[in-house]
Amino acid sequence: MTNYDADLLILGAGPAGLSAAQYGARAALRVLVLEQLAPGGQALLIDTLENYPGLIPARSGFDLADAMRQQAEDFGARFITAAAVSVSAADVRHPVPFTVTLDDGKKLTAPAVLIATGARHRLLEIPGERELAGMGVSYCATCDGPFFKGKKIFVVGGGDAACDEARYLARLSPHIVLIHRRAEFRAQKALAARVMNDPRIEVRLNTRMLKIRGSDKVSSVVLETNDVTHEEPADAVFIFAGSVPQLPDLPPLLTSNAHGYIITNQSMEASIPGIFAAGDVRATPFRQVVVAAAEGAIAAHSAAAYIDELER
Repeated sequence: MTNYDADLLILGAGPAGLSAAQYGARAALRVLVLEQLAPGGQALLIDTLENYPGLIPARSGFDLADAMRQQAEDFGARFITAAAVSVSAADVRHPVPFTVTLDDGKKLTAPAVLIATGARHRLLEIPGERELAGMGVSYCATCDGPFFKGKKIFVVGGGDAACDEARYLARLSPHIVLIHRRAEFRAQKALAARVMNDPRIEVRLNTRMLKIRGSDKVSSVVLETNDVTHEEPADAVFIFAGSVPQLPDLPPLLTSNAHGYIITNQSMEASIPGIFAAGDVRATPFRQVVVAAAEGAIAAHSAAAYIDELER
């Protein structure tokens, strides 16, 4: 379909977008990937990726993302640095082509679009969180952890990310306090067990963080455990309280769940023909790098079949 800027426009270059770029290019599609930052998405924050099948010895998320980008480029995928502001169609019943508007106002067209823009960190929305961001409040252990070697660090969350990051921070300081508002972790059991058995990590369940205090840096936190409130000193707070989808403006009939994640079928097809979704932006019960990569491959395969059908 040479009248368009690409056969498949991929929005986002996390593991899902990178995998889709490779599979799409190998299927002889003209693939164009839009990424506003660096290829890799949240995988770039993973210090040691130890549970990706066959990746032995473990590598960093950055190394894996860089290899995936190079592999996709070798097959012919193109990458540009840009953010998609909106995806639109003249008629959602017969949507081809889609128009993707970029943050600089430029418009690109394609018969198929894969939304793989990922998710961003959910804020606790407590006093002091925004005010002290970058001054002891962080959402990335590998980015900011080295600034707090030997310090008292609070980690908030109960999922895989919180447990992973607490273990990373425990390499830098023996004074890690992991708090979770529920009675048990949501993380994978093996990962949660490692945290519970790490002598450098103090685990406090049924505990909420109510406030983060400090002037030019974090100095203390206010916690509530079983309805009892107290304050204690702190040097840093790392928050891993889940995520929310990071989406451009989409056609109004595109179906999403109550939390805003795009609903697809098993072929990664969204409710509007020609739009696909994969990775953390998709409604899925398990968000992992390997899952995102697999979904990206499925989405590219489905997009190629969809385009073939259009051409016929």
